Amino acid sequence: MSSAPPPGLPHVDAMTPAVLVLPGPVTRDEVPRLCEDVRARLESSGAGVLVCDVAGLGPPGLTTVDALARMELTARRAGGRIRLRDPDPALHALLALVGLRFEVEGQPEEREPALRVEEAVEPGDPPL
Repeated sequence: MSSAPPPGLPHVDAMTPAVLVLPGPVTRDEVPRLCEDVRARLESSGAGVLVCDVAGLGPPGLTTVDALARMELTARRAGGRIRLRDPDPALHALLALVGLRFEVEGQPEEREPALRVEEAVEPGDPPL
């Protein structure tokens, strides 16, 4: 004999990503601790995404890029990824220059079209 499931929608817990705030410039000595924080927060939250608040990092440098790359690698090994919150435009440009792509909070994903955007063809436009 089996019982029917309860009526209504199943209960779903919302998974909110954990947040790791990176205050001030990052030094090479801090990178192993930051990577351990990334791994531990991803495992404890189970969300699969860790938000790194990088607004307080100041002017970006290669040490910051190295730290973020190692943190992303640690997150991938733990089955997750990193999403940046409030990156400085210079940091965003430096990451793009060295070929690192991070998801940035508040921006649509690369292959995701923006909402309510429709492409239209004007009658006088030449064919492509």
